[in-house]
Amino acid sequence: MFSYIKQLKKSFSYAWQGIVYVHKHEHNFQFQILVGCLVLLAGIVVSMARWEMIVLLGMIMLVLILEVLNSVFEKMLDVLKPRLTYQVKIIKDMLAAMVLLAAIFSIIIGSILFYPYMFELLV
Repeated sequence: MFSYIKQLKKSFSYAWQGIVYVHKHEHNFQFQILVGCLVLLAGIVVSMARWEMIVLLGMIMLVLILEVLNSVFEKMLDVLKPRLTYQVKIIKDMLAAMVLLAAIFSIIIGSILFYPYMFELLV
């Protein structure tokens, strides 16, 4: 049992190191964390319902997870094909498109969730 807990602690340590690496080296990830925090703060300020905050948090996490996945595949491609080939470029563009689509979807969902609160603030 003790060895299981020790191994679990080690696994969490590796995962945390990965998060720190991505945060330190990927500027898009840093920007997305900043925007995510601002969106959550705005949700708190307008007193969003719990379910709306959960949806916002889910959308933020979706974008962050896809950004990490994008970074992983880009690093793997850089190792496998150090020189940029046309195929590698296409794959990297598609990975970036994946994150962009999630971000656009998140903005749409966030706009729908914030709309009633913004309308109340303006009236």
